[in-house]
Amino acid sequence: MDREKSHSYWRANTALIRNLLIVWALVSLVFSILLVQPLNAVRFFGVPFGFWMAQQGSILIFVVLIFIYAFQMDKLDRKHNIRR
Repeated sequence: MDREKSHSYWRANTALIRNLLIVWALVSLVFSILLVQPLNAVRFFGVPFGFWMAQQGSILIFVVLIFIYAFQMDKLDRKHNIRR
C-alpha cells in the first residue's frame, strides 16, 4: 500500500474511532449521569429511563458500538484492499 492510501486508511480509521467514542461518552456520561434526573421522568419497561440507561442501556449501546466498529472496519478494509 502506498503512502497516500495508507494515510487515507488511517485517517478514516481514527475518524471512525473518534465518532464512536463520542457516542459512547454521550451515552455513558451525559445520559447515564448528567441527565439522569430529567430522564427519570420518562418510564421505560416500567422503570425510570435514567436508571435504565445507567444500568442497562449504556452497556447495550456499548455492545452495539462494538458491532458497528467491526462492520465499518470490514467495509473500510475492503475499500482499501487490506487483506488479513
